[in-house]
Amino acid sequence: MAASPLGCVLPGARERLLAHYGPSASEWLDAAPSLLATVAERWKLALRSYHDAGHSSVVAVALDRQDTPVLLKAWFDPTRYRDEITALGVWAGGPTADVIETADDLSIAAMELVGGRPGGTARPEREVQMVAAVIHGLHTVGRKQARTMLPRLDDFLQRTMLPRIVDRTVKLDLGTRGWLVREALPEAHALRPSSARTTVLHADLYRENVIFDQRGLARLIDPHPMVGDAAYDWAFWTVHYDLGQATFQRMAIASRISGISVPELSAWCRAIALDGLLYYTEIGDPAEESAAEVLATLMAVGAEGAGSR
Repeated sequence: MAASPLGCVLPGARERLLAHYGPSASEWLDAAPSLLATVAERWKLALRSYHDAGHSSVVAVALDRQDTPVLLKAWFDPTRYRDEITALGVWAGGPTADVIETADDLSIAAMELVGGRPGGTARPEREVQMVAAVIHGLHTVGRKQARTMLPRLDDFLQRTMLPRIVDRTVKLDLGTRGWLVREALPEAHALRPSSARTTVLHADLYRENVIFDQRGLARLIDPHPMVGDAAYDWAFWTVHYDLGQATFQRMAIASRISGISVPELSAWCRAIALDGLLYYTEIGDPAEESAAEVLATLMAVGAEGAGSR
């Protein structure tokens, strides 16, 4: 493999990937600089710097032969690489980052650098409304290719999300929040995805995964894609886009644009907020407090009250 001018992976990126994947990622992280150098040589790119972001990949900025900056993204998990590239192919030409080159043998892609710099340009005033419109557009395209070979939401719910909720409920010391978790748990188990809303989901709609280009248009990046009910994306965005802030504003916008009723959408929100609370509790993240407040408010307001907020 080629020697890298970038040096070792940044400490922050290394820590995040080790926390996400465990010690098995250590050897790959040591090799990542050489892997990036190999594709840079293959694609005639000049490596410039790392970009310290993400929990599943190592990211670097490079220049092509026209001195245009591009983003290089190297995934530790080949399956995560294939899924993301597949989804970006479904959405090609839409409000995502364009894929320029792929190296399936190394699980690395060269991608458009949205906004000409890592993190994109400044966020506009009507950010929330613009992002909601983009999510709706992504779902519209995704419905036409819902047979794409990606993980299924139904499987994720039954094999991953619900089992981990139960496991964490049992093993964690929830203290005074135990009642809240017990109240929310039955409804999470009662979720039933609608096949009528099946589309390709982004499934990771944190605010950091929405950036803006030079025209001020929203682009959705770093999906963790699945195929399933659009309600999952809308609820995830409602809860996690700006945790603890303007939750019911986003819910109202999501309901209006998607056509999903507030009572149905709020049920998905409660399940996702529950999953988030237990995750933050397990890792000792300060976001635990906000997640608990969001879940408590969702539970207290209930399906009828949410629509009036």
